[in-house]
Amino acid sequence: MNLINRSIDHAKIIKLIDAFPVTAILGPRQCGKTTLARNIHHDHYFDLENPIDLARLDHPQLALEDLTGLIVIDEIQRLPDLFPLLRYLVDHHPGQKYLILGSASRDLIRQSSETLAGRIAYFYLGGFRLQDVGAEQFKDLWVKGGFPDAFTPVDEEQSRVWRQHFITNFLERDIPQLGIHISAGTLRRFWTMLSHYHGQVINYSEFGRSFGISDVTVRKYMDILEGTFMLRILQPWHVNLGKRLVKRPKIYIKDSGIFHTLTNIDNYKQLVSHPKLGASFEGFALECLCRQIDKNDNDLYFYSVHSGSELDLFWQAKGKNWGAEFKYTDAPRLTQSMKTVQEDLELSHLWVVYPGKMTYRITETITALSLMDEKTMAEAFG
Repeated sequence: MNLINRSIDHAKIIKLIDAFPVTAILGPRQCGKTTLARNIHHDHYFDLENPIDLARLDHPQLALEDLTGLIVIDEIQRLPDLFPLLRYLVDHHPGQKYLILGSASRDLIRQSSETLAGRIAYFYLGGFRLQDVGAEQFKDLWVKGGFPDAFTPVDEEQSRVWRQHFITNFLERDIPQLGIHISAGTLRRFWTMLSHYHGQVINYSEFGRSFGISDVTVRKYMDILEGTFMLRILQPWHVNLGKRLVKRPKIYIKDSGIFHTLTNIDNYKQLVSHPKLGASFEGFALECLCRQIDKNDNDLYFYSVHSGSELDLFWQAKGKNWGAEFKYTDAPRLTQSMKTVQEDLELSHLWVVYPGKMTYRITETITALSLMDEKTMAEAFG
């Protein structure tokens, strides 16, 4: 297996550190935040899961005030009361910069956005990108997912066992540490049931009735999974077209390996014969493209009308509209739906992402894009 190269993420984080007094790397537990941070030149490191480091911050102002250089604080969600102090320190000690790491979104660490506004930059780190591991590892990354400890084992069984333990630890340890008190068994059943809606529009009320809970509770549980980077909730794009638009969100389990574990898919052979094959590829390719586009999740949408036309991913950049479809097929061809959404949304270009090896033009403004074509991906979306 090739050496892992996370130079893309490393370079982007360095730019943020240069520009802001505080940089936050946010992402799920065990996605590589600590490894990445330790490979960035720093002067002081506090790991809040280490009892000694946690004790050093019993009196945080005394511990931090006289330090200089880049100070790393890992698992910041364990001490959210630090944020007001960090604001004071960076305002009064220009020789300090902070790199903070967290396993919850800034919506779950609300103090950071409230007290550090204008002083903090956020970088969202997922698992390995396809560019990190090389296009030849495409199938492995798709099946195992991007968590380093799930991807790196050559043995598929070892990867599967790791992912099973990750889910258990996430539910039984990580969720309670965020101050969220929900039965691990209940949230596991909810997450498993949710995985069957992967790549689909979800109706909160119908889902709640099936699970025996209110639609308010459905939203609460989904917010938790979204806030801990386990779930992507893709909102519909609304425009006044005089058409009956779908207005409910689509959901995806963010990591393909976790999705496969929740749906009991153990290897590539099982995946290619599974009814969820198309949905699995859609979710995996969508995450690959979202990482490449590098836009805020709130700026990414899907589009669908009740008459049948739909677009898996829509975004705006450089004053233009762009779209992407994800197709598990040998050779994408022009469809009426593609022509309709391109006209409805006035797309400058539509990319049809598929698992083949060749990138080619379908029309002047529609391209079949190989997910493994790193060069074109970088040129189109970098």
